[in-house]
Amino acid sequence: MSADCLKLDNALCFAIYSANHAITRAYKPLLDKHGLTYPQYLVMIVLWDRDGQTVGGIGDELFLESSTLTPLLKRLEAAGYVRRERDPKDERQVVVFLTQKGQELRKRLAEVPRQMLKAFGCGSAGMEKLRAEINAVRDNVSKAAPHLASS
Repeated sequence: MSADCLKLDNALCFAIYSANHAITRAYKPLLDKHGLTYPQYLVMIVLWDRDGQTVGGIGDELFLESSTLTPLLKRLEAAGYVRRERDPKDERQVVVFLTQKGQELRKRLAEVPRQMLKAFGCGSAGMEKLRAEINAVRDNVSKAAPHLASS
């Protein structure tokens, strides 16, 4: 391994990390006017796609632990966007549903993806390719992670 691999500018992990921060900062003013944080917005996207999911199911989709997700969901509930209910078939499960206000929020945020696509500067086709490449990196690293410690 060459010493250049240990330079910050050459570190793929830092490129991904810093891009994530830039993206989150770009979303902030778009979401602030609706009282949402970026992680809350992601939860709303999951529920807009399929309402009535368990906390665990949402966590699986967003790669978040329930302990991280629960306070976030409580804030969304306090804002009136979602309601949480115990699953009558399994009291251990909490199911999250959109409220009318949560459903209406989707219309108010409809421009956000278009604004961010423009900010990415790569167009729809470029975005599809980039998303596929990033997802492949995520999946490869997730599969490799358990084996890295033993290397």
